[in-house]
Amino acid sequence: MTLEIFRHLFAALAEEMGAALRRASFSPNIKERRDYSCALFDADGRPVALGDHMPVHLGAMPRSVTAALEVLGELREGDVAMVNDPFRGGTHLPDITLVAPVFTEAGVAEGEGAPGRVLLGYVASRAHHSDVGGISPGSMPLAREIVQEGLRIPPVRWVREGVRDDDLLRLVLANVRTPDERRGDLDAQLASLHAGATRLLEMVERRGVDTVRVAMRELVRYADRLMAAGLREVPDGHWTAVDRMEDDGFGSGPVEIRVALTIDGGRAIVDFTGTSPQTPGGINAVAAITESATRYVLRCVVESILGIPMPAGGGSLENLDLILPEGSLVNAVPPASVAAGNVETSQRITDTLIRAFQQALPDRMPALSQGTMNNTTMGGPDPRTGGTFAYYETVGGGMGAGPGGPGLHGVHTHMSNSLNTPIEALEHAYPFEVTAYGIRRGSGGAGRHPGGDGLRRDIRLLGDARVTLLTERRESGPSGFAGGADGEPGLNVLIRNGEEKKLPGKVTFDALAGDVVSIRSPGGGGWGDPNDTDDS
Repeated sequence: MTLEIFRHLFAALAEEMGAALRRASFSPNIKERRDYSCALFDADGRPVALGDHMPVHLGAMPRSVTAALEVLGELREGDVAMVNDPFRGGTHLPDITLVAPVFTEAGVAEGEGAPGRVLLGYVASRAHHSDVGGISPGSMPLAREIVQEGLRIPPVRWVREGVRDDDLLRLVLANVRTPDERRGDLDAQLASLHAGATRLLEMVERRGVDTVRVAMRELVRYADRLMAAGLREVPDGHWTAVDRMEDDGFGSGPVEIRVALTIDGGRAIVDFTGTSPQTPGGINAVAAITESATRYVLRCVVESILGIPMPAGGGSLENLDLILPEGSLVNAVPPASVAAGNVETSQRITDTLIRAFQQALPDRMPALSQGTMNNTTMGGPDPRTGGTFAYYETVGGGMGAGPGGPGLHGVHTHMSNSLNTPIEALEHAYPFEVTAYGIRRGSGGAGRHPGGDGLRRDIRLLGDARVTLLTERRESGPSGFAGGADGEPGLNVLIRNGEEKKLPGKVTFDALAGDVVSIRSPGGGGWGDPNDTDDS
């Protein structure tokens, strides 16, 4: 009973951190879309509670904590580490992570750090900043190397024993297009860390330091036991699956992701040997992204089998052996560009793992969802204010249907859990006019349970802007399953002077005032034979 109480307390802590970040943030991308994640880690850097935020962030955040400790040696009381380097705990450059330790009086436990003080754990917040420099507004460019994508921050101390390093902040702000917005969002992330630390210390005051530390440790162990119990319900065996990225924006494609899944007595071996080498374009995923997608799929499978939720930290993954070939699409090395690896390749890694589990658990697994985040970035001079704007958004699409029912329409799926930016907020913050926004009726695949439909969103620019689109599933739609039909592929369109021009899945171009950028997202795959309507 005590463990269950703490499970909810720690989860609520992470959610409150997210609420504080959202309320205090400046950018619509964080305030409206909620493109952020917050988490609590124990003193060993293991995840205890991950907020119900962005799966692609949360599964990768343990590496940020580990990297901060490895590079900085230790974090003292009052320190805050900052990192966005994808090769040192980050995912892609717009995602800036802050990590802070939480100390309290030692009580009857042995002191750690300063005399009489004990390290409880770490709180962390990660937010997608809508611009961190680079060769195009929004910092999601078509790039051939990471230095073109924006400012790269290795693990550094931004706050040292309670004192901010203003020189470091000035350096960051001098390399972005929207410095006031970045300053405000970074301050909001600090506020979220304060909220998390405050709640953790309140737990200690009420229940004692030893009880809290034991609960953190035991929740990690409990999650590991649940993972093992769930995997034991998966038949032992070996399955292989393959899926493909359509292109990298520079002519490389299709690019294969291969996985071999082995289940053996409550352990999983996930081997990506045979996956294509990393590409010139930015669809490369670092190891943290692949680990995050794997953690997400395993958690979904286990919770479905057991019928109970896992602790919000997801455990230490001690039941998983993850094999990632170095220099491949799923474990890129410098100087690879990685902007789309976080948002697009993470979705395809998820799809490939789902394909493998479809063979192992055909009665449980869903069809594929839209398989893309439909990344849209625009930026340039704002004719209304005379300043500069940088806009970034992901667009929802069709969810794949499953054995339990149809897919949802127009939602973010799998590695993306963000919302849309409401039209009112979008038109208030940016020089845009939304001319169309609705469901692409009939774009979901047919089936006994049909796939969810995609979306169409048309934005008219009120001034000239640089536009970058990073999208997938434009050549073929997400696969149906168990006899269900595939969803329709997505479509990118530029409407200029009333004429429509089809755009590539990945493209950067200069748009003119009056142009309309139309994003039409894929539908989800259908599940089951469309002629079979018996759900008994």
